[in-house]
Amino acid sequence: MSGPASSTTPSHPRRLRRGAALLPSLFTIGNLFLGFWAVIKATQGQFEPAAHLLFWAIVLDMLDGRIARMTGTTSEFGGQLDSLADVISFGVAPAMLAYFWAFSAMPRAGWLTAFLFVAAGAVRLARFNVQRPGSDGKYFVGLPIPAAAGQVAALVAVLPGPVRDKPAAFGGLAVVVILSFLMVSTFRYQSFKGLDLRARRSYASILGIAVALVVLFFEPAGVLVTLASGYVLSGPAGYLLGLLRRRGPGAPPVVAESAPQGL
Repeated sequence: MSGPASSTTPSHPRRLRRGAALLPSLFTIGNLFLGFWAVIKATQGQFEPAAHLLFWAIVLDMLDGRIARMTGTTSEFGGQLDSLADVISFGVAPAMLAYFWAFSAMPRAGWLTAFLFVAAGAVRLARFNVQRPGSDGKYFVGLPIPAAAGQVAALVAVLPGPVRDKPAAFGGLAVVVILSFLMVSTFRYQSFKGLDLRARRSYASILGIAVALVVLFFEPAGVLVTLASGYVLSGPAGYLLGLLRRRGPGAPPVVAESAPQGL
């Protein structure tokens, strides 16, 4: 009687571990699905729904890694799958959205700029995968590709109609070029992975998040574009502040006293 029971008991923890290992990948596949759906919406001219889908894809992308760390199921397979999904959701999808939203008036420059965004995002992800084992977890080197996609989606959410004016289209093109440069740059961006909401000093962070959620409910587009732009600019701003600190006021120059005349 005891033999069969003991043989079946270990299978339950094994199934639980297997299910926990699959959970982060399911979030990653959900991220990929939303990115693909955003491409379909962009090609149909439904720019605002496509932008919303990209925001939800960013949420799923933020959750899959944290769930993997919480459940102790991080793996090389999960990391590679996440990068491949990010190329579609945060590389191809925002590039297609930007092209159909603002670049159709200048097709040649538009599709080249859209491709530049995709290529820079792919290079950014490849560099991240190579540098990940020895990198500082507090910072990202270069603008993360989800943040670049979030900036594009935030601009579309604020101005959901198609851009017909050429000067405005060139402005959108310049933003995409700058985002592409920032992705492959060496500017450091906060990862927020070390943020512990259980610590006492994090009460101000919790209050700030609560206020942001309340404002987000009433003015979602304005809040999203403000948050996205602030994070995008934080890398160059941090670099400039570092330069100013290193060049800070030094010691006054030493002036040699001249010897008295005639001695």
